[in-house]
Amino acid sequence: MKSIDERVEERQQYELNGDAHLMTSVDTPLRKDAFAKPDQEKINNIEKMFAGIMEELGLDLTDNSLKGTPYRVAKMYVKEMFGGLNPENKPKLSVFDNKYQYNKMLVEKDITFSSACEHHFLPIVGKAHIGYISSGKVIGISKLNRVVEYYGRRPQVQERMTLQIFNELKEALQTEDIIVVIEAEHLCVSSRGVNDKTSRTTTLEYGGKYEDDGLRNEFYQLM
Repeated sequence: MKSIDERVEERQQYELNGDAHLMTSVDTPLRKDAFAKPDQEKINNIEKMFAGIMEELGLDLTDNSLKGTPYRVAKMYVKEMFGGLNPENKPKLSVFDNKYQYNKMLVEKDITFSSACEHHFLPIVGKAHIGYISSGKVIGISKLNRVVEYYGRRPQVQERMTLQIFNELKEALQTEDIIVVIEAEHLCVSSRGVNDKTSRTTTLEYGGKYEDDGLRNEFYQLM
């Protein structure tokens, strides 16, 4: 347990850093016992904790409009918004031999997703665009959407999410010839802090044949 002085010092450092957050790993930071508790126990615990937050804010939890909110938020966190933390929810990727001998790029664009900023737990809403060139394997198109959804449904950093999707597809398709672009609005920027309502953040990762400027430009034109 940290002392009060240690907590004060930590918070002062947070204030000094502002929004200069660091991504420490490509892997989402998880404790080793992250899934030791069943979902229902987590929901029950979060319900109590969120009720405490609402009470600290001065809200009346006996009001009919509010009394079910702690449970709804807890269930949403565990079963929906952050369901991508649990590896049991990872989509099974159907990969097939490229019997058509299609050797140009395949592009799946405008894959919508919603995530949450791990620094403020506010929504990240955007689109992912994915391209790849088969090295002998192809993937069911809907699985590209599933991969984006899976890695989006957790507290995230956009750079990490981009790399996670890229690495997942690289392993499944057994090729470096992949490009991933994510464009998103961060509500931690648009609804607090600087309150910029129009800015968007773009991240990308690519490898293999996409190192070629001409091929990347062709992909961008298709986007």
